Amino acid sequence: MGVFVFLPLVLPLTALPIARLAEQHLHPRGSTRLLTLLAAVLGLCSTLCLGLLMVVGTAQLPGNPLPDGWSDPAVRAAVPGAEIAGSAAIPLLAAALTGCAAALRRHLRVLARTHRALAGLPGGSDTAVLPDDEAYAYAVPGIPGRPGRPGRPGRIAVSRGMLRSLDDDERRALFAHERAHLRCRHHRYLLAVRLASCVNPLLLPLRSAVAFSTERWADEEAARAVGDRRLTARAVGRAALIARPAPYPGLAHFAAPEPGPVPRRVAALLAPVPPARSWPPALTPAGLAALVAAAGTAASALSALNAAVALFVVLKAATPL
Repeated sequence: MGVFVFLPLVLPLTALPIARLAEQHLHPRGSTRLLTLLAAVLGLCSTLCLGLLMVVGTAQLPGNPLPDGWSDPAVRAAVPGAEIAGSAAIPLLAAALTGCAAALRRHLRVLARTHRALAGLPGGSDTAVLPDDEAYAYAVPGIPGRPGRPGRPGRIAVSRGMLRSLDDDERRALFAHERAHLRCRHHRYLLAVRLASCVNPLLLPLRSAVAFSTERWADEEAARAVGDRRLTARAVGRAALIARPAPYPGLAHFAAPEPGPVPRRVAALLAPVPPARSWPPALTPAGLAALVAAAGTAASALSALNAAVALFVVLKAATPL
């Protein structure tokens, strides 16, 4: 196992360059999918790495329920600095799993609370108009049904203040943008990278990049639906000038009042349609960054697999049948 068990904890650094360059050289749909895949694999490998280290660390604790053979010197020798690394992995893994559970619980709680708040409000079958003079709009993903409890379809929540601030054409762009969030299931990508960043904080830049690329993806879908990129850019810009934070910040907003992403979104909409590719050209900075990220992700997966197999072999040899 050796030092390979530690590699998944630092290899997410290889994905940072493509997190910065993907939006410039990829269609936002391809950027979202690529970055989410990288974050998910790297997050899983980091979790497995901490789990393997925790096995070594837990086996050293007095009174642990593990077989005596697990604390064999051969097991400790499989990990450099087993005493320190194994002991540190226990609280780190506990914190990572607690953070993931809290993020997932908060996501489900926000969805349930939002659907209850939108029930009975005026609007169409997939929209709800909130009687609020503050300007905001966001997409609320649906809730799958369970035995004895019917599911709830996704809805678009828009405040009265937002509708008053936009003309008819800009409203069409707004609703097309939010419907794209629901149709393309952007909440799943956002939740995946959020859970991955809970496991390894080095993945936080990918979380921010995916949040931006999902908004750009919805912008492109809205521009295609209304048939006017300049109209969509104008709607995004005007909404950003008047928007206020929505009551549920964990959901995808039409134009959150943030100084950085909105000008980049408007500039992208005023530019030509991005090429529909999911991988940048090889002989470009983005292509090299994508290759580095792919190599780092593959190395992380192989390192985690190698460490798992090595530890299994050592434990099997050290544990009497």
